[in-house]
Amino acid sequence: MAVGVSFFSYGQTVAVKTNALLWTTGSLNVEPELRVGQRSTVSLALSWNPFTMNGAEDVNMKWKHFIVQPEYRYWFCHAFSGHFIGIHPGYAHYNVGGVGVRNDLFGRFSRSRYQGDIVSLGVGYGFHWILSPHFSMEAEAGIGVACTWYDRYCHKVCGSFYEHVAAKWLFVPTKLSVSFIYVIK
Repeated sequence: MAVGVSFFSYGQTVAVKTNALLWTTGSLNVEPELRVGQRSTVSLALSWNPFTMNGAEDVNMKWKHFIVQPEYRYWFCHAFSGHFIGIHPGYAHYNVGGVGVRNDLFGRFSRSRYQGDIVSLGVGYGFHWILSPHFSMEAEAGIGVACTWYDRYCHKVCGSFYEHVAAKWLFVPTKLSVSFIYVIK
């Protein structure tokens, strides 16, 4: 049995994955990953959500974004098998607002709409499960720093401009994924 698992982990060199957590927000996403050494891989995560949500007649509900996030991973045993750590810079352009419950943790998103850009650098930890020669699953969580600049508007349709924020530094989660993977070769 162990020989089969080793065979799959040694033989994997190219994979394509999608993050199921991003699909729950209606975000289209794909992440090709390439083995570049016995214990290292590189990937490029892309996510896009061009959709405006249906809300109350006067509320401008949005969760739009475009995200680019490359990542280098070091695997503790072999590439595409078991535990790994990664470093991932990222860039996103976003337009978010009119979502959430007024008194929740993210209540600010129900009262305002934010449109801007964010750059980040984070480190992550994850685990990869081999399910068959061509299918796998993995989970990863990352944390890091980010700098964002944005314009804030009223959440109403054609809402008035409130302010421009030139640079705001944040300590944030930089990655959260539960991905389904297809191994090409």
